[in-house]
Amino acid sequence: MRQTMGEGISNTPMFRALERNWSLYAFEASELALFMLSACASTVFLFDPSYPALHLFPSAIVRRSFMGIAMGLTAVLIIHSPMGRRSGAHFNPAITLTYFRLHKISTWDAIFYVVFQFMGGVLGVAVAATFFGKRLANPAVEYAVTVPGKYGTAAAFFAELFMSALLMAVVLWMTNRPSLAIYTSYSVGVLIALYVLFFAPVSGFSINPARTTGSAVFAGIWTAEWLYFAAPLFGMLVSAEIYLQKFGVDRILCAKLHPDRRYPCPFLCNFPGHRHAPEHRAKV
Repeated sequence: MRQTMGEGISNTPMFRALERNWSLYAFEASELALFMLSACASTVFLFDPSYPALHLFPSAIVRRSFMGIAMGLTAVLIIHSPMGRRSGAHFNPAITLTYFRLHKISTWDAIFYVVFQFMGGVLGVAVAATFFGKRLANPAVEYAVTVPGKYGTAAAFFAELFMSALLMAVVLWMTNRPSLAIYTSYSVGVLIALYVLFFAPVSGFSINPARTTGSAVFAGIWTAEWLYFAAPLFGMLVSAEIYLQKFGVDRILCAKLHPDRRYPCPFLCNFPGHRHAPEHRAKV
C-alpha cells in the first residue's frame, strides 16, 4: 500500500524520537526552568535593596555564599527529583552535547534535549518575572543576567572554561564508578556553591548557555554572549577527551548525573543493573 506523506513524516527518526521521549524533553525544560526560578528568586532576595538581606548582610561575600548554597541545593534537588532521575538531569546544553560526543545519547534526543533546555531557561525567567515584576528588572538584580565582571571578557572566558572543565571531569569520574555515582549530585552542588562564591564576580557564573540565554532574553543584555556558549562546551569537551584518552570509551557507563536502577535509562547505558525499556533505549 502506498505510504501517505503524513505517514512518511510520522515515521522519520525525528518524530519517532519525539513520540518516544517527549516527556524526557519536557523534564529537561522543567528542570532548567526551576533552576532559573531559584536563581532569580535568590538574586532578588539577596541583592534587591527593598529586601532585608542587603541590609542584614552588607558583605557581598556573605550574600554570594548564601546564593551559592541556594543554587547548589537547587541543583542537588533537581538531580534527585523524579524528573532528574528519568531524564538524566542534564538541564545544560553543554552537558548534553558532551554526552553526544561520548556516544551516550542519540542525535535526535540530543537535539530535542538542547532545544527544550533553551525553552526551559526562558520559561523559568518568565515565571520569575510574573512573580517579582519590576523587582527582577531592578539594576541590582537585572534578571540574574550573566556578564563579564571587572576583570574583563578574557578572564570571564577562562573562568567559565575552568568551571565547566572541572565540573565535567568530576561528573565523569564519579558517574562511571558505581560505588561513587550516587554521590555525584552532592559534588555538583558543592562545586556550584563554590563557583558562585569565587567566580560570580568574574563571569557572573553560568557554565550553561541556556541559563545565560534565559536571563539575556528578558534583560536585553547580550554582552559577550558568545563566551557563555563557547567556554562551557569547550571546557566540557576537553575533559571528555582527556577522560576518553585515559580510560577509554568502555569506561563511559551512562549519561545520567544520578544513575538510579528504579528508572529505565533513555541512554546507551552500561551502568550495572540499569533497566532499559526498549522504547527508551537510545540508538547511536
